Amino acid sequence: MRTHALLQCLFVSVALTTLGPAKLAAQSTVTYLSNRAPLHPNAYLELPLGAIKPKGWLREMLVRQKEGATGNLDKLYPLVMNNRNGWLGGDGDQWERGPYWIDGLLPLAYLLDDQALIAKTKPWVEWAIASQQPDGYFGPSKDYGPEPGLQRDNSRDWWPKMVMLKILKQYYSATGDKRVIRLMTNYFRYQLRELPAKPLDHWTFWARYRGGDNLMIVYWLYKITGDKFLLDLGDLIHKQTFNYTNAFLNTDMLTKMGSIHCVNLAQGIKVPVIYYQHHPEKKYLDATHKGFADIRKYNGMAHGLYGGDEALHGNNPTQGSELCSAVEMMFSLESMLEITGEVGYADHMEKIAFNALPAQISDDFMTRQYFQQANQVMATRHARNFDVNHSGTDLCYGLLSGYPCCTSNMHQGWPKFTQNLWYATPDKGLAALVYSPSEVKAVVGDGTAVSFSEETNYPFGETIKFTLTTSKSVAFPFHLRIPEWCKKGTVKVNGTVWQEGSGNQVVILKRTWKTGDVVELALPMHVFKNNWYENSLSIERGPLTYALKIGEEIKRVKNEKDPIDYGDSYDEIRPTTPWNYSLIQVPDAALEASYTVEKKLQVAAFPWNPENAPLQIKTKAVRIPGWQLYNEMAGPIPYSVMYNPETAAQQEEITLIPYGCTTLRIAQFPVTGGR
Repeated sequence: MRTHALLQCLFVSVALTTLGPAKLAAQSTVTYLSNRAPLHPNAYLELPLGAIKPKGWLREMLVRQKEGATGNLDKLYPLVMNNRNGWLGGDGDQWERGPYWIDGLLPLAYLLDDQALIAKTKPWVEWAIASQQPDGYFGPSKDYGPEPGLQRDNSRDWWPKMVMLKILKQYYSATGDKRVIRLMTNYFRYQLRELPAKPLDHWTFWARYRGGDNLMIVYWLYKITGDKFLLDLGDLIHKQTFNYTNAFLNTDMLTKMGSIHCVNLAQGIKVPVIYYQHHPEKKYLDATHKGFADIRKYNGMAHGLYGGDEALHGNNPTQGSELCSAVEMMFSLESMLEITGEVGYADHMEKIAFNALPAQISDDFMTRQYFQQANQVMATRHARNFDVNHSGTDLCYGLLSGYPCCTSNMHQGWPKFTQNLWYATPDKGLAALVYSPSEVKAVVGDGTAVSFSEETNYPFGETIKFTLTTSKSVAFPFHLRIPEWCKKGTVKVNGTVWQEGSGNQVVILKRTWKTGDVVELALPMHVFKNNWYENSLSIERGPLTYALKIGEEIKRVKNEKDPIDYGDSYDEIRPTTPWNYSLIQVPDAALEASYTVEKKLQVAAFPWNPENAPLQIKTKAVRIPGWQLYNEMAGPIPYSVMYNPETAAQQEEITLIPYGCTTLRIAQFPVTGGR
């Protein structure tokens, strides 16, 4: 049974992803990796790395990563990413940064079928596999003395191994290399022996909060091997991991500032759902739902994340949100979507991917911010009201500004997003649950290999077209998500309406399909609003939040003060147009009339900047003269709706563009009028 499962997974990883449309053929023995008893069945099944290919603007994002920092971090950041790195056997950085980079570089390489990038990942994979010791331990094992810019201690810490386990899982998915299974089996036996005496927080506290990343790989390996000791190890890891279930259900942790590290929360939010696979009790799902609700209520912001700079820090729109939080929360949501199939997780993942993520990284993928602000009117070197300040560089766009963890970790965002656009289904079908231009090759129904081409300008466009290629007619179900924000979606098959449905559901099309069949999904978008801190207002449409378009002056600063810590240079950005606007209060029924949506005829290959923004919204606003800069930020936001506010006499027309297209912005506006 164990050998059969290995062969099945190996075939799917290696053979299926290389099939071209002309070679699609029946492969009746192929199945996808699903939970084996006693693990609870998951709602959806992961496709092998390489089965999904990006197209359109999404491919452009990945190509920019390849040509930018992701493909060149060894040259751009040689202090950490060169041959001295401990994960290459050197005496340099021994901890998380090297694995962080490869956790994004490896899936990017296989998604693009880029042999040069694949070759760049090989030394890291090969060294990790070869490093395994007779007792099962793998990875760096020797600490070194301090050296500026490097983390040379805690080499045996459990936490960085968790990142490398994620890498090896992806590598196995793409190649079927059985050495990964041997390494993980031996290492997990080592963990089962060692964790009682050296628990997750033995070296540092990070592993205690991030144990879910370890647990998910344990359960993944159990799907393949069925080794019973893995379930015992899973229970032990969960016991030693911070108790998120209790914290979400029974404590006030998420209501209190400073209570938990922002990235620990982004990674830990999935822990109850991961554990649910072995212990399918409702409390684990309930805990996660309450956790998200409390994050939204007490710390939430219009870009889909929360105030965490670095500790949890409330919902004032000038509090920071860390880039690592964005990519780790996306990965958590992707993991929970696969397990539960809940539409809300896909909605939330899109909110972060289409708003927070592109705004925090430069167009050429060479620089990024450590923190972003929902209301960001100046990105300069200046100490602000953050929990952690790195000599004031946290908002500057640089390679190392703020702190280098994000330099190393930002690379996983778009590749893993791409990997989770499509899933196999337990009913031998396919599911498109997150939308972007792409192509997928998979096996469905009676074992027939098929491909779908997904053509769309989503999230800017409202229609998604799926075209099927298959070697023969085949019956299988096709799952499509209608997001919660959509009032009524429409599904057409070959031009005929198949089904209409309200938001927050998955529509399942069960029929016999033939090559050339076309499915069209229409998701009409409407303008709506959300309320935030001090009753501020965000304007949203579909999965996009809209923000004030602000003129920008960019200044490259040569850093002669502390280049080892914060890089040789960074960009400061200042506004050249007013930003202190208040929206005019209008009833919900008048939103469409008050906010005029303007669309470009064609979406640019790279849409994520003010010049290329495919959509804009025009509306009336009034300036608030007293709302000015404070500490090189937008000052305290006026309360909405204030009685008798001091405003300019004349209304002005302002332009809102998608949040992800902005660098400077107001995304949470004060509101005047109506009192």
